[in-house]
Amino acid sequence: MEFMSAEKQIGGLPVVTGADWPGVSYFCTTRAGGVGAAPHDTLNLGLRADDRPEAVAENRRRVRAAVPGEPLWLRQVHGAGVVDADAPSEPVEPPADASVTIRPGRVLAIMVADCLPVVMSDAHGSVLGVAHAGWRGLAGGVIENTLRAMRAKQPAAHGWRAWVGPGIGPAAFEVGEDVLQAFAPDGPDALALFSPRPERPGKWLADLPALARLRLQRAGVAQPALSGLCTVSDADRFFSYRRDRITGRMALLAWLEAR
Repeated sequence: MEFMSAEKQIGGLPVVTGADWPGVSYFCTTRAGGVGAAPHDTLNLGLRADDRPEAVAENRRRVRAAVPGEPLWLRQVHGAGVVDADAPSEPVEPPADASVTIRPGRVLAIMVADCLPVVMSDAHGSVLGVAHAGWRGLAGGVIENTLRAMRAKQPAAHGWRAWVGPGIGPAAFEVGEDVLQAFAPDGPDALALFSPRPERPGKWLADLPALARLRLQRAGVAQPALSGLCTVSDADRFFSYRRDRITGRMALLAWLEAR
């Protein structure tokens, strides 16, 4: 399994990212670099995380200053819906969990605090997609739907690549029968990514990043890269809803570069 992550400073913000891709820029924020107070310290970007609105506004202003355009923020619903970010009349914060673009400088955004942020592009950086992949969205097809929308926008695109950013790791994601059954249709390869917990009957540890990797490969991404970063175990760098309940949100930001 390929792990790829690097720490950088972008626009004065400490961020993590993956490998360099032709024609694409992308990064995931951390909890550092903002103005929020505990338990939202400091760069909370979530409007619905019980933080002070003025703090979130300032944090979003700082992120906006680090990217080439206003991000398309989504009202994420743990589903599999995909928004065309190039549509002329897209509402503010559309209810969806993924977005796609072929327009250079159009900034896509996904907020997370344990769910997986996934960025996808083709070999030449001609089309871009991002997805919010919690277990419900992942099992519901958010990755496949995003790639389908990308192929529709750029039929000649090929050489698909993906980076799965920081999220809940396999040692922290305890799940019940409902999550196991949600991935049962994916067959033995998926079920092998669930480890039973003998001391807790009816509970498993699930490897969500590896499940995303499996879905990406089956959808045509030959070698998806995983960050290998766990939001639950790294409290210094990342917000985690499962760990803290009341907490902030990081964001994955991605855009196509001008040609």
